[in-house]
Amino acid sequence: MKLSFSTGGWHTYGWDDFFAAAREMNYAGIEIHNLSKKEFSGEGMPFSPENILQTARRIADAGLKIPCISAVRNIADESEFDRALAESKSYISSAKILRCPYVRLRALPAGGTTESEDAAVSKLLAAIIPVAESAGVTVLLETCGIYSDTKRLCNILDTFACDNLQALWNVHDTWRFAGESAEQTVTNLGAYIRHVHLKDSVEIDERNKADADNNSTLHTPHSSLNYCLMGEGELPAEEVFIALNSVNFDGFISFECHSSMLDEVGTEDIVFPHFINYMLRFEEPEDDSHLYYNLAHTGRRVWPKEELIDYTFPQVLDKMVEEFPDQYAFKYTTLDYTRTYSEFRDDVDTFARALISMGVGKGDKVAIWATNVPAWYLTFWATTKIGAVLVTVNTAYKIHEAEYLLRQSDTHTLVMIESALDSDYAAIMQELCPELASADPQKPLHCRRLPFLRHIVTYGFKMPGCLTWEAAMDLSARTSVEEVWRRAADV
Repeated sequence: MKLSFSTGGWHTYGWDDFFAAAREMNYAGIEIHNLSKKEFSGEGMPFSPENILQTARRIADAGLKIPCISAVRNIADESEFDRALAESKSYISSAKILRCPYVRLRALPAGGTTESEDAAVSKLLAAIIPVAESAGVTVLLETCGIYSDTKRLCNILDTFACDNLQALWNVHDTWRFAGESAEQTVTNLGAYIRHVHLKDSVEIDERNKADADNNSTLHTPHSSLNYCLMGEGELPAEEVFIALNSVNFDGFISFECHSSMLDEVGTEDIVFPHFINYMLRFEEPEDDSHLYYNLAHTGRRVWPKEELIDYTFPQVLDKMVEEFPDQYAFKYTTLDYTRTYSEFRDDVDTFARALISMGVGKGDKVAIWATNVPAWYLTFWATTKIGAVLVTVNTAYKIHEAEYLLRQSDTHTLVMIESALDSDYAAIMQELCPELASADPQKPLHCRRLPFLRHIVTYGFKMPGCLTWEAAMDLSARTSVEEVWRRAADV
């Protein structure tokens, strides 16, 4: 777990104070908030044009990173466009020098309509994304303000569909102000999440506490918030980390100190160590002591033998990749299919993307009619990853049994080999679906006897009206892997 803290909120501290705190307390990075302030970029300061290269070397020599630079202009305010664009360009330029991967932008309510605010954001992004691409920097839209609603944010991200535009998850604001659970947020954003902000708060009823902090952020007409140390408020942190693990998040988690906290808890000597210590409970051990020996002590397994585990199938596969990425998962010596766990998961994700491109949705049925071939396992794992349902077809079935099963299950997509034993699968399907003879395999199938069947994928042979396995895999290009991850988080 890579931990950092934001310099925002610490109005009386300078760069040397932050740098010393990060080194003393074993933080991995420092997130810079408002790089333009004179204490950072003024004449003779660490990030001024004459000193920024030296500061970058000093940061690297100390083993630290600048994971993100946070801009402060409101990009949803059309009147701020010129200033926000200039600030963004400046920060991207500095990020390139500092080898900082991300620049955060935020969109706050600007008094206009939803459409006008989104239009202002899109206008700014259209101007700044090419600059970011050229510099090798990624722009992050934060889930705060108007984008505390992550479905609204996702619409913007999907519109641009650009590797240099991703999301910064402000956990507190999506939970506190948009009422989203961690699972909902990760389901909406998935792999768009590249950086995380954490802070905690307690809601106070003003009718019962007249002396509530005047600087607290308003939540409801009769309530205010007191910001506090992590774990001492109401944020459901455990749910947050379960959700992050579901998408294999490996970026920085940055602590934000709200300025009102300092009146209650004091200096960085309290706040910074507390965050480090609190986060240790979510840290996975780095050694392999969490693995379990087999009886002969010739190998190790991830979970105790004969014990139920609380993982979905996608999480099981991801866990195996995490623990044993380069070990063989499959080795078919006669079928030219040998894959490590990480290679196998890549194949699973590719076929999952292909199924989505063929219109397979959550709860739809995907049938596999095959013997012990790689496509059987890939189909199984791909369906579990996107929340579809696998229908296994008996290899000895004849035409009436196959028709009954495919009709009764409302199978959407069938993956099949040509034949097995004395059953000719190809001939059976051509008799059940004479429409195949004139069907375009790239378009959904319409078969009178099997009205819900939309696609047939053939493995190891070709048949009119059907996609070959290779052609089906090519359809994966129509769907991003992020869509697979989002669906996996919803399984």
